[in-house]
Amino acid sequence: MNIIFDESHVADSRVYAIYEGDEPPFRLPDSRKRSGSLTWLYARSRDEADYLIAGMGSREQLTVEKVRKAAASVARALLKEHKTSAVLIRKPLDTGSEKTKLTEAEEFQAWMEGWLYGLYRFNKHRGITATEATIKLHIRSKDWEGIPREELDTLLSIAAIRERGTRLARDLVNESPETLNPEAFAAVLEEHFKNTKAKLHVYRGHELHERQMNGLLAVGKGSRFEPSLVEISYDGLPAGQKGPHVVLIGKGITFDMGGMNVKTGRDISDARMDMGGAAAVAGAMEILISRKAPVKVTALIAVADNLPDQHAMLPSSVIHYPNGISVQVANTDGEGRLIIADALLHAATLQADQVIDIATLTGNVGAALGLELAGIWGDEAMTRDLVEIGERNGERLWPMPLVDEYESELRSDYADLRNVGTSTLAGAITAALFIRHFVPESAKWVHIDMAGTVQYKREFPHAAAGATGYGARLLADYVEKQFHKKPASGKG
Repeated sequence: MNIIFDESHVADSRVYAIYEGDEPPFRLPDSRKRSGSLTWLYARSRDEADYLIAGMGSREQLTVEKVRKAAASVARALLKEHKTSAVLIRKPLDTGSEKTKLTEAEEFQAWMEGWLYGLYRFNKHRGITATEATIKLHIRSKDWEGIPREELDTLLSIAAIRERGTRLARDLVNESPETLNPEAFAAVLEEHFKNTKAKLHVYRGHELHERQMNGLLAVGKGSRFEPSLVEISYDGLPAGQKGPHVVLIGKGITFDMGGMNVKTGRDISDARMDMGGAAAVAGAMEILISRKAPVKVTALIAVADNLPDQHAMLPSSVIHYPNGISVQVANTDGEGRLIIADALLHAATLQADQVIDIATLTGNVGAALGLELAGIWGDEAMTRDLVEIGERNGERLWPMPLVDEYESELRSDYADLRNVGTSTLAGAITAALFIRHFVPESAKWVHIDMAGTVQYKREFPHAAAGATGYGARLLADYVEKQFHKKPASGKG
């Protein structure tokens, strides 16, 4: 991990975290203390260290996400300057005189998380442009004097686990389709979780037919790789303790050509990222299992390709689901909801108490919310918890309505439902309404459409272009929160 506690200053660079009101040992205009500002002060000789000034803004307005982004930006700036080591220097918080929303522990963990996120690079398929260098970060305990050393070690370990889960999600989304086809995706998950306390089973072939997972079978018909439903279950509840069974459902279309309603465009490389929801669920499971979280959770990852082929499902095809609902496939590019339906029906057999499905489902949600927010539909209490967590995590959500009047858009002339609405409007809402038809009656449910948030379209100071890892920490934190809630008192 290359993060060490070391009081020495032996490093080729020093990072100063400067807050408004701080007086550094050199002149610095106030504009250089603003949140997100980075300033290099280069040494006069090779015997001296260069300084990187990280503006943090005011402590009163500091958030964990601002700290994470600052730390990630610092790491990336150091990499670009080919630095090999850095000392992090900051003024310890004076809790008696300074107002802050964050505790020292929260700020420290955010620094460590952000630093690790900033070092992320997807080099697997690079040749001469690969960058393998890393940076050793020296932490001075005296800069975090309000935190015992043992707690610093614990916080660093937690940060590393959260980064690992996010990195797993990013690696999966960034991977190329010839490497991560549906069969390979299932194999990767089997290998990744085989030596953990999770139980994993892959439903494929005759098992999909036996369980009438007809959405997966229909969507996957155009690919030479067979579809599957990967079930990963983890029960970390102490003996005698009870808690809700949370089921996380992820859409895993490893390449989405749109089926027979084929996508067109100069470059559709992003079609390999249509498994961002599945990656988020896998990353969340990695975090929960690594933390040995006292929770009961099951991941259902629906995996397929959506390709045009002589065997592919055709527009106007009808899919019959075991709950009695028949679906007219009005557009084969509305495939995600067809495989989520299978997973939701399977969640009912697992006696799920809460269900979250997450998917790169519609371009429509990006048109509505942009690239910084995912949409969320469903149970109000679950939505409140997830929105609150997302604001803190930087994995933001915006509550969206389930407009019953729009159900008319899903009426079919010869089946029970269409898979897409008859209008070009409100596509993200009608998609959520379609999915709602398959939710277990006994379970609370929310649907997250993360199509806009799955990737950075360009490079940012805190991140390279490519997968964001959105959702891994969001889902893991939500599941853990359900088991730390105080039971209702029953008083009016």
